[in-house]
Amino acid sequence: MQATIYSEKVKTSMVKAMASERDLILRCQQGDKNAFGTLVQKYMQRAYYSALGFVGSHDNALDLSQEAFVRAYRAIQKLDANRTFYTWYYAILRNLCLNFKRDTARRARSFSEIGEHSLRTIPDQVADTSRGAELHELQSAVWNGLDKLNEKEKEIIILRDIQELSYNEIASTLDIPQGTVMSRLYNARKSLRAQLDGKF
Repeated sequence: MQATIYSEKVKTSMVKAMASERDLILRCQQGDKNAFGTLVQKYMQRAYYSALGFVGSHDNALDLSQEAFVRAYRAIQKLDANRTFYTWYYAILRNLCLNFKRDTARRARSFSEIGEHSLRTIPDQVADTSRGAELHELQSAVWNGLDKLNEKEKEIIILRDIQELSYNEIASTLDIPQGTVMSRLYNARKSLRAQLDGKF
């Protein structure tokens, strides 16, 4: 009984959130810049870390996520108000990041150089300095390992394990079946473990 009540509350909350976002999208399409600003505030952190997962550079991730918002604003009339904004925006951001990686001549900085910007930084403020050093080494190894994965593997781990999106949200964001999300994530984690094997 309690589980049913909780489930209904969750559904009600989701419906309200979707209605609220739909209202924001419709207002954006009518030229309300403040409504678009609300959407930016809601998704800017997620957008930054998505870009960071692709390009591995703090400054470039900021630039690309902001440019994607600019492009989204210019194209907002094309968005179906019944869709979630971020799913639509993510396609714009993803294309920008992939084009950036393809077109740029220099290699993006490795993940190990940007540990202080990670969304789920492994805690290193501990009394025992040797323990802190071990944690820092682990953090660097994980980011280095991520940097060596292919784009699809890196992307699925960023979305699930760093941004903590649900399987359903990832499926919607990437426009793939939920079963594909699960198998792709399994293979990506297996690849990451192979990168870390024997280091710890």
